Amino acid sequence: MPRNDDIEVAFAEPWHAQLFAISHTLASSGHFAWSDWIDHFAAALTFAEDTSMPREGSAYYEIWLNAFEDFMVLRGLADATGLAGLKSDWTDAYLSTPHGEPVEL
Repeated sequence: MPRNDDIEVAFAEPWHAQLFAISHTLASSGHFAWSDWIDHFAAALTFAEDTSMPREGSAYYEIWLNAFEDFMVLRGLADATGLAGLKSDWTDAYLSTPHGEPVEL
């Protein structure tokens, strides 16, 4: 596939796009106002800046993910224990999946 270095890629990794899509879909479905999420995320970015955390590249989406998980718990759309269990299950599945194979939970 030819490469054009003049084309700007919106998302560097598939999970960045997936995270944005999940966030937007939940807001569009009326689970929360996008403006409320933006306020929460802006506070997370400010905290990252105040604590000298990197805010570019994947770090930006890691901040987004952590803030989004926190936001979901605060809104009662997720619970912290359930998220921790899912992360643990995902990590175990990822680590036990042979390279090149799809990860399944």
